[in-house]
Amino acid sequence: MSTVRDDRPTPTVAGVAGRRRWLFPSALLHEIDPDAGRSGRPRRTARDWIVDFTCFLLAAAIGLAAADTLNGDPHTSHSIAVLDQVVGALACAAVWLRRRWPFGLAVAMIPVGLLSNTAGGAAMIALFTLAVHRPFRYVAWIGGVQLALVPLFYWMRPDPDLPYAGAVAFAELLSVTVIGWGMFVRSKRQLMLSLRDRARRAETEARLRAEQAQRLAREAIAREMHDVLAHRLTLLSVHAGALEFRPDAPREEIARAAGVIRESAHEALQDLREIIGVLRAGEPDETGRPQPTLAALDTLVAQSREAGMKVTLDSRVTDPATVPASVGRTAYRIAQEALTNARKHAPGTEVTVTVSGAPGEGLTVTVRNPPPEGEVPPVPGSGQGLIGLTERATLAGGRLEHGADANGGFRVRAWLPWG
Repeated sequence: MSTVRDDRPTPTVAGVAGRRRWLFPSALLHEIDPDAGRSGRPRRTARDWIVDFTCFLLAAAIGLAAADTLNGDPHTSHSIAVLDQVVGALACAAVWLRRRWPFGLAVAMIPVGLLSNTAGGAAMIALFTLAVHRPFRYVAWIGGVQLALVPLFYWMRPDPDLPYAGAVAFAELLSVTVIGWGMFVRSKRQLMLSLRDRARRAETEARLRAEQAQRLAREAIAREMHDVLAHRLTLLSVHAGALEFRPDAPREEIARAAGVIRESAHEALQDLREIIGVLRAGEPDETGRPQPTLAALDTLVAQSREAGMKVTLDSRVTDPATVPASVGRTAYRIAQEALTNARKHAPGTEVTVTVSGAPGEGLTVTVRNPPPEGEVPPVPGSGQGLIGLTERATLAGGRLEHGADANGGFRVRAWLPWG
């Protein structure tokens, strides 16, 4: 088990936006940076001021050109020309409100643009702003109304330099171009927001994968601690209990029990050191003891017999060394946990361990014990080991069944793939 950790900070979209805030529109920055939404309405950035000032100058330039044409028109009185220019100046000043009220400004510019010749530039800016900041349905309604009023405008105010059809066609083409340009800008912003969302999802998925990997590593370590230490500590408990309730036992039996307790405690401490070393170093100790395989099942049964259990091993595998290491280790842990459970829940009974299988057929491990004689006090935490064994067998590609048999005893049967 090894983990690779990268402590380098991952640049996020919001972090890049924070370092280069002046390059982003305030509306887009408001969506990208989650902290910006807490401060109310977004404030203009340096880019916004430049764009707004440019739009104001463009609307004013178009208005001045229209005012010059209006002053040279002999069919327009001086008072009407002055009123037209005043309305146009107010429309140009209203361009500064386009970010706060894009829809309202576009609606207001429909009658203003129809009555005032010098307000044409401001009307185009308002239509562009609506296409940038609002969905297409708003642009379709407002743009459609303005396109429909273009023929009426040039019928009321003919252009002295262009014929009626040419002026209408030019104005219609200009309006469609402005709408298309605004929708293109909006699509670019939507693309950036979608990339932001994808980046956030990627960061979230990476964090979840890291958490899942840590959780699986912890579960593997906890499973290994349960499988290894439960067997050792059960031996300690059995022999310590025997010494407590039989202080008058023969000296040889006391010495043998004390030896088993000392050996089990030593083995448990060594296993615990290895597991703690894995937790500290993040990777297994290459110099530690090798993991048990199916060939170590004889030693496990011998240790159980030394602890006072009645265990019969029926191994029908010709050469246990040919069993894959992962399969053998899983079979060993299943037998170890089943013997531990039999020692706790059915003390004094004879346990039968049967191992059979061949390459291509799979490996079968069965542990049976008859019902205990008399009442057995409940053991805290019962059932957790069987849950862990079922998960271990499933991860190995096999299956595990456990439960009472027809004679009232208990049986654990596992099948593991082999070859």
